[in-house]
Amino acid sequence: MTSDTPRTVALIVAAGQGRRAGGENPKQFRTVAGKPVIVHAVERLMVMVDAIHLVTGADQEAEARRLLKAWDLASVTIGADSRRGSVRAGLEAIAQGGGAEIVLIHDAARPFLAPEVVKRLLAALDGAAGAIPVLPVADTLVRSGDGAMGDNVDRTDLHRVQTPQAFRFDEILAAHRAWNDAEEATDDAQILRRSGHDVMLVQGDERLAKLTFPEDFARAEAMLPRVTRVGMGYDVHRLAPEEQLWLGGILVPHDRGLAGHSDADVALHAIVDAMLGALADGDIGSHFPPSDPQWRGASSDKFLAYARDRVVLRGGLIEHVDLTIICEAPKIGPHRDAMRQRIADILSLPIDRVSVKATTTERLGFAGRREGIAAQAVATLSLPALP
Repeated sequence: MTSDTPRTVALIVAAGQGRRAGGENPKQFRTVAGKPVIVHAVERLMVMVDAIHLVTGADQEAEARRLLKAWDLASVTIGADSRRGSVRAGLEAIAQGGGAEIVLIHDAARPFLAPEVVKRLLAALDGAAGAIPVLPVADTLVRSGDGAMGDNVDRTDLHRVQTPQAFRFDEILAAHRAWNDAEEATDDAQILRRSGHDVMLVQGDERLAKLTFPEDFARAEAMLPRVTRVGMGYDVHRLAPEEQLWLGGILVPHDRGLAGHSDADVALHAIVDAMLGALADGDIGSHFPPSDPQWRGASSDKFLAYARDRVVLRGGLIEHVDLTIICEAPKIGPHRDAMRQRIADILSLPIDRVSVKATTTERLGFAGRREGIAAQAVATLSLPALP
């Protein structure tokens, strides 16, 4: 393991068919709260780890890559016929990519992961090779025989096991390699424990309930009370010769470009400010100060992706973005759909939730004199309601 090896990576298993969930699509591609389950899972983990590795089915790879094209996945691996085989394939892919110190093995079908669970797991790995989130069994348990009620089962020491399960990478990889292939395992903690390591228990979260049956999807929608927040953003930059004109994340041919510390994309800057405003999280200048040389010439899609991640970290959803570009030239119409698609890709949204409009100032003011371009944006977010 080298000094630049990621400390913590996530391995998301999304290779199942999910037939019990009903519908035509595997459950990881079904939509909950306006977004595919697999996107929820990746978004939640992306802001908590250094890299994400995905395991998917051979017939599902194209759809997984399409849905996750806005996210920089470290690897996409084709799974096996069993969950254990799929996890093993993912672990080997991580090893081939340089390994890791810690791996979180997570089922895509448990999409609503809270940061607190990950914090508890990582803390439990201090001195242990593995840790798993669990919940107590609250219901009375009974045995059955011939359809009749049998004896009660003592639930005192029983727990429901969830994912992600956290492991020291070298130990879980060795445990998988040593496992008897003739025997199946229900989860990775069992495999690690069989190899002689202790697995610590931490408090889980009811929101991590696995989506298995059709009613689970309805329950997931119902358990996510939301509030709507709206933010507005505005930005302006002057036009200058010998500059490239970046607008809405695309390069627009023009005789002049916008001047600024970064690439001066006023359209993306306005959207960033609108999203940060909806979060009550400052403005673009407070997160990316012009005095910081690392942002000189930076592509503004990095700023928009950052704002997107801030929303995800709050458990939020981006419902809609409405952008207005204010200029006399160039004409925005021929580039409108390309801008919409680029913004939608960065925000991991359907294109029909991104609006791009353009207007002039009837030749009044700096925009009317073609001295600069302005943009204003409105972002509508859905955030978890405060308890």
